Parts: sequence; C-alpha cells; structure tokens
Amino acid sequence: MQENFYSGETYVCGESVGSLIKYAMYAFHRTIDEKVADLGLTSMQWGPLVLLAQGKATTAAELSRCNGVDTSTMTRMLDRLESKGLVTRKRSSSDRRVFDIELTDEGHRLAQKIPYLIAEGLNQHLKGFSREEFETLQALLSRFIAGEQKDKS
Repeated sequence: MQENFYSGETYVCGESVGSLIKYAMYAFHRTIDEKVADLGLTSMQWGPLVLLAQGKATTAAELSRCNGVDTSTMTRMLDRLESKGLVTRKRSSSDRRVFDIELTDEGHRLAQKIPYLIAEGLNQHLKGFSREEFETLQALLSRFIAGEQKDKS
C-alpha cells in the first residue's frame, strides 16, 4: 500500500516538498539572474536562446511549452529579445499562421556563453554535495516528476 506523506492535519505551508522545490528554483533563478546580467539578460530570457541554439524549439508555441509559460508571455519575451537584436521572426513556409524564431549572430554568440554560466550557477548551489548525494538528488527529483506523469496516464 502506498504511504501518504501529507494530510490536511499535518500539512504546513512552506515546509512541504513542493515548497522546498519552489524555494530551490527561486534561489537558482536569483543566482542565474546575477550570472546572465552581464549579458543583458534575465533568467527568463536565457531559456529561449538556449532552446533555439540547441534546436529544441523553433516557434513561440514550442518555446512556451518548453519554458512553462503561456504564449502571450512568450510573445512579449520574444518582443524583448527581438528588440535587443537576438532573435528574428519569419513566417513559416509550411504554415502561414506560424512564425519561425531564429537566432541572430548576436543571439548565437550569447547562447554559446549561457550553458557555462548555468553550469557555474548549478555548481554553486551543489557545492558541498558529494557525487553520490548529487546523483541521489537527481534520481529523486526525476521520480517526483515521473509520479506526476503517471497520474496523468
């Protein structure tokens, strides 16, 4: 039988696993904001650049899904990135309703630097972890995420 770790009587706001994951993400975003500030970017702007550079997304809808934001938020972010000269939008040749997003030369230049800054930030937060603790953390978070996906099927 599956053990339930929380109940309405024992749940304490701010102390749950969900809250701790959220706080960890906030801390990580603050660190990354500092790291990418010299590039003129925020923690929300680096994601689309890296996804485009790695070929994992080419449209606003794909970028929205990958970044976990709605399309109107992504459109505003792309407006900012376009005004900075980092991306361009071109009407898709296969679907005229869709715009393909492409990195400019400057966008490519910045996108090449970002993974190194992200690695620095992650390593900063993982300082003091052993290799075994790091691998355990990764495995546990992967299981936590997989639990959500099992519930959907």
